[in-house]
This record gives sequence, C-alpha cells and structure tokens, in this order.
Amino acid sequence: MLMTGIAITLRLFAGALAGGFALALVLTGINLIPSRLVRAVVALYVEYHRNVPTVVQILVWYFGMPEVLPEGIRTWINQGNTEFSFALIALSLNVSAYYYEDIRSGIRAIPATQIEAARSIGLGAVQALLYVVLPQAVRYAVPPIINRSIILFKDTSLAMVIGVTDLTYQTKRIENATFQTFQIFMISTLIYLCMALLISALGAHLARKYPASFKS
Repeated sequence: MLMTGIAITLRLFAGALAGGFALALVLTGINLIPSRLVRAVVALYVEYHRNVPTVVQILVWYFGMPEVLPEGIRTWINQGNTEFSFALIALSLNVSAYYYEDIRSGIRAIPATQIEAARSIGLGAVQALLYVVLPQAVRYAVPPIINRSIILFKDTSLAMVIGVTDLTYQTKRIENATFQTFQIFMISTLIYLCMALLISALGAHLARKYPASFKS
C-alpha cells in the first residue's frame, strides 16, 4: 500500500511540475502581448492561484467544474481516474502561477543590454525571448523554482481530500487498519522528508551546473 501511494504521489508531482512549468512559459509569452486586457487577465489568474488555498482549488475542480462542463466531456472524464485528473489539473494551474512569477523575476534580472544585443543582430522579439531571455531567466529562477517544487511535492498530500490514493491517503488507510498510529505516520514522515531532500539536492546540482552568470 505504501509503494502504491508513493508511486501515485510521484506521478502527481511529476505531472503537475511539468504541466505547471509549461503553463508558466506560456503565461510569460502571453504577458508580452502589448494589451492591458491580456495583462489584466494574466494578473487575475496569478492572484487567484496565489491567494486561494490550494485545497480549495482542488475541491473547486473536483466538485465544481464537472457541473459546468458539457455532458459529453463530463461522461468521458468520469470514465477515467477522475480524482487524479482533477487533482493534477488543480496542482498544475496552482504551481504555474508561482513558476510564472519566478521566471518574471529572472527576466527582470537580465540587463537590458542583453535584449538590445539580441535585436541588433537581427533577432525578432519572439526569437530574442526564446533564445536569449528565457534561457538566462530560467537559470536565475532555478533556486525559487526548486523551493516551489518542494512545496508542490508536499501539496500533493492535499489530493487525499478528494480520494486520490497517494502516500498520505494510504498512510491513513494503514493506520485505520492496524491502529499503529505512531509507527505508520513516522514512516510516512521519513518518506516525505527523504523525497523532499532529494528534490532539494537535485535543485542544488542544477544550480551549480547551470549558474546564472554571464558577461554583459
């Protein structure tokens, strides 16, 4: 049961991390559109996901969204692992707002001369963003992204409120069956601790391998 819970926790974490990072890059590109309305929508998206508790966002997706979806889509979703799918969507959207802010901070740390140099050699705005700005901005953003990823890993435990059989859910099931509360929760705590430390160590390795340093 613990191994099953660990596998689902890792799947949820990896999926939300990949989805959230991809969405953050999309938001970064969209925010460059010279439109006040577009930027206001992006800002509203970020504020919602940063200020509403993550567990509430999961509950909104699981209990609220199916009510507004078309019947065909609702039926298709219910045929699969609904709890896991909605938890993955909620966590991906939530963490994308934080990743987006981290990447924006990285962009602000890049000297304007970098962008001017890119444009002077003939790169367009989109090309300058993809080939010059984002690679450097992501390097600057590695430390806060890793910190947010650790929080994301811990937030996967919130998915148990809608029945996702992750590590926390399985821990509670074992505790209910054996009444060995201290033992099983201590084991679960150590597993979460070891995994979080592993993510932190991987982040430190990436920060050393891809330092945010350049010559202007």
